[in-house]
Amino acid sequence: MATEPGRRRRSTPERTREHLLDSAAEVLRELGMARATTKEIARAAGYSEATLYKHFTDKSDLLLAVMRHRFPPFVEVLAELPGRVGRKDVRGTLLDLVPRAVAFYRHGAPMLGSLFADPGLLARHREGMAGHGAGPLNVNRALAAYLDDERALGRLPTGVDPGAAASLLVGACFQRGFLEAFLGHDDFPPIELHAAELVDTLLRA
Repeated sequence: MATEPGRRRRSTPERTREHLLDSAAEVLRELGMARATTKEIARAAGYSEATLYKHFTDKSDLLLAVMRHRFPPFVEVLAELPGRVGRKDVRGTLLDLVPRAVAFYRHGAPMLGSLFADPGLLARHREGMAGHGAGPLNVNRALAAYLDDERALGRLPTGVDPGAAASLLVGACFQRGFLEAFLGHDDFPPIELHAAELVDTLLRA
């Protein structure tokens, strides 16, 4: 049944959470991490801070949810890596990962950059992420674990160092994402070509 004109749809916990995530993503995009307080996010969503804290334990929890559900999909790809071991070929898996990683870093660079202008805020953010078992190093660890498992199956040469290979690939993705955010998209080769060049160079090495 359609909602009558002028009558607000009844809120449910799921709708409230989704609306808070939408508002948080918008505020983060507009203000950056330094100025995107939970009070400002709750105000933009039309709720009290108390309501926000019914759905998220703290600002770090909210940020992690935004990264999972409102950033370009990349966290999900990392979570799927263990299930790809021994199945889809390694090159294909890495080719899928690179464009998603670049898009994720490009999207996050502007809003996270403001953290580094405030050492105290950066320290609190670091502690908050650690309290949730999160942080940027988890990307390297997840990819290194995947490559290590594939090497154990003989699908990568025994001489490949999983940690070094993960660092090289993630670092290249981060750099391109940052540069795209800084310079714009027109100065770069197509992401599919860039991904193939990165992955093939890594696998040959």
